[in-house]
Amino acid sequence: MPWSTAISAFRTPFAQNRWLQAFAVIFIGLWASTLIGTTDLANWFLENALVFLFGGFLIFSYKQYRFSDSSYALMFVYLCLHVYGAKHTYAENPFGYWLMEQFDGQRNHYDRIVHFSFGFLLAYPMRELFLKWAKFPRWVAWSLPIEITLSVSGLYELIEWAVADVFFKEQGAAYLGTQGDIWDAQKDMFLATLGAVLATTIVSSLKALLKIKEDE
Repeated sequence: MPWSTAISAFRTPFAQNRWLQAFAVIFIGLWASTLIGTTDLANWFLENALVFLFGGFLIFSYKQYRFSDSSYALMFVYLCLHVYGAKHTYAENPFGYWLMEQFDGQRNHYDRIVHFSFGFLLAYPMRELFLKWAKFPRWVAWSLPIEITLSVSGLYELIEWAVADVFFKEQGAAYLGTQGDIWDAQKDMFLATLGAVLATTIVSSLKALLKIKEDE
C-alpha cells in the first residue's frame, strides 16, 4: 500500500466502521470503570464536564461533519488519557507515580502529559476541520489549531481558578493539582501549545514530503 493511501483520511459511516465502534465501546467501558473506581466522586464530575461537552459536540455534529478515522483515533486516545486522570485525580495518578519512581522525579507529571496531549493529539482534528469543513487556507489551518490550543488552555486555567477558589473550594486542591508549583498554570499552557506546534508541523512536513494534497 503506498504511503499516501496508508495515511489518507477515511470516513466510513459509523454503522460499517468497526474501528469507530470499537473506540466507542472501549471508551464507554473505560469511562464507566473510572466512575466506579474513582477515589473522589466530586472531582470526577468536575473533571468530566469536558468529556460531556466534547462527546456532545461529536455526537450532534456527526451528521453535519464527519471527521476522518485518524482524527477519531487521536480524539479517542486523548479522552482516554483524560478520564483515566479523572479517576484518581491528576495529582494522585498511579501512572504518574510510576513515572516519578522510574525517573526519580519530584512530582506526579501525569497532568503535564495530558496537557501536552491536548495540543499534540487534538491539533490534527482541528486542522482537518478548518481545511475540509470551513475551507480555510492552508496557512490558517496550520496556525489556528495552535492559537486555539493556547486560548483554550488559558481559558481552562481561568475556569480551574474559578472552580477551585470561588465555587468549590473544598475541591480546590484536588481539582487544580498544582502540587506546590506556583507556575503550574503557565507550564500547562506552554506544554499544550508546544504539542500543537509539533503536531501541525509534523503533519504539514509529512504531507509536503510525501506530496499528499491537503484535502486528503
